[in-house]
Amino acid sequence: GERQDKRHAVFTVSRCVSALGCGPHYEYAIEDFCLGKFRLDMQELDQRHWCSWEDTVELYGELTNCTYLVALKMDCFWPNRLVDEFFIRVHRHYFHDCSLSGRLPMDPPNRILGPFIVVPILVTLLMTALVVWRSKRSEGIV
Repeated sequence: GERQDKRHAVFTVSRCVSALGCGPHYEYAIEDFCLGKFRLDMQELDQRHWCSWEDTVELYGELTNCTYLVALKMDCFWPNRLVDEFFIRVHRHYFHDCSLSGRLPMDPPNRILGPFIVVPILVTLLMTALVVWRSKRSEGIV
């Protein structure tokens, strides 16, 4: 009961101190070790492919795993505030022009876009012809 709660509290506090204590060292480690490798890998990849999830998912996974392994070695919690800020910086630098789906924004194919253009034009022409036809017909009746 109470003894176990105290042990749990001591363990939790020691983990918090550990997580707080590794701040700058952890940040430098992931910047140098993890981001260094990711930067080299991204330079090898053509910049036009940075927004292609298929091309970057493996590199991004390795970067994520690296931050986790460094946190594990340094006895830090993961994820943590430093990791969040780290990935925000990575996204701002490498993925700021990418859409949420991970693809470059572009128009849909013509087979999809065509009907959305043609149908309103045809309906407008048909309605105009109908109005003209009805007005000529009513003139003849009067």
